[in-house]
Amino acid sequence: MVLDLIGLKKSLPGGRVLFDRLCLSLASGEIVAIMGESGVGKSTLLNLIAGLDRADEGDILVAGTRLGGLDDDARTQLRRDKIGFVFQAFHILPHLTLAQNIALPLVLAQRSGPEALACAETMLSAVGIPGRGGDYPVQLSGGEVQRIAIARALVHRPALILADEPTGNLDPETARRILALLSQQARAAGAAVLIVTHSDRAAAIADRVLTLGQNGLQVRAQALS
Repeated sequence: MVLDLIGLKKSLPGGRVLFDRLCLSLASGEIVAIMGESGVGKSTLLNLIAGLDRADEGDILVAGTRLGGLDDDARTQLRRDKIGFVFQAFHILPHLTLAQNIALPLVLAQRSGPEALACAETMLSAVGIPGRGGDYPVQLSGGEVQRIAIARALVHRPALILADEPTGNLDPETARRILALLSQQARAAGAAVLIVTHSDRAAAIADRVLTLGQNGLQVRAQALS
């Protein structure tokens, strides 16, 4: 499995339990959507999986590596090597070119500059924006910027993609195209994808749709239409 969550418990300061006994497994090429009301802990769960926060109880394994046994440096390395991120707010750096933004995970992994930029140009073509590596984010539409975010998330061939409301800032038609692109590119790369979202449209690309609550994850339905 690419991701295994085993008996996770997480509480807020003050003692309110966000979730308890949470279990989940994701296989390579699988897309899972997690839905739920605001405040139930969807983004917190992503932070736990990314090693940015620690669970009160339970285990998290990413590509077979147990996060609980890692120090901060090892967690950072695991994020760089094994995880890609797609956010609602894009988090594209405005002072870097499109190719430089996409190449960032490779640069952090100490791949050579020319090699990293060549891979970035390949990903630009894969997400439908070929030949624009020298442009800057300000020259793009919102949908195009999210394409760059998807390219950056996949360029280092991670085992796991974490997507937090990936289409929240996009109009419905652009959101549909971006979701199709995310699904196509992730499956082609063999990456597992975990999406947290309020959107039925975003959840519709998933193989499984789950609802998060205090007692963990419950099956909501099969993939939505």
